[in-house]
Amino acid sequence: MKGKLIVVSGPSGVGKGTIVKTLTKRREDVVESVSCTTRAPREGEIHGREYYFLSKEEFLRRIEEDDFLEHDEHFGNFYGTPKSFVREQLKQKHVILEIDVVGALNAKKAFPESVLVMIAPPSMEELERRLKGRGTETDEEIANRMQRISYELSQQDKYDYVIINDDLETAITALSNVIDEDESK
Repeated sequence: MKGKLIVVSGPSGVGKGTIVKTLTKRREDVVESVSCTTRAPREGEIHGREYYFLSKEEFLRRIEEDDFLEHDEHFGNFYGTPKSFVREQLKQKHVILEIDVVGALNAKKAFPESVLVMIAPPSMEELERRLKGRGTETDEEIANRMQRISYELSQQDKYDYVIINDDLETAITALSNVIDEDESK
């Protein structure tokens, strides 16, 4: 089996991480790519599981070595997808990248056969409630994220699929169906 590269994006707090993690637990043929970042780990995050946490110097060195499928800087931190992990996993499984819109569009350029999936909120009010409920960011950080959301959602027309996350199980099933539908093409 040659896997498909599924690129999942959506605003912060929309639930994309929960959807992707649940799907990868349910399907043995799907693996989530682990990205690199220069941001500090949140409580409970483990190096190599949620992210590879790198120093800014290490990240910049890896950019120079062309070690990322895509990379971007936002909110003062760098994020990137290591090429080697993706290529190796695609030999046997479908790979899901959970990355921002800029990264997704760059990944599509690098892998034109990739499938772009936008996870969207049922409403802006619900999204803001979810962000505040996480308790991981200050009011100022939430306000900055809310400003970026309109840009992210304006890019929906560049995606192959848009899934509204108003019910978690429905959204998980929809993403699984995207993988299955794309297999038959």
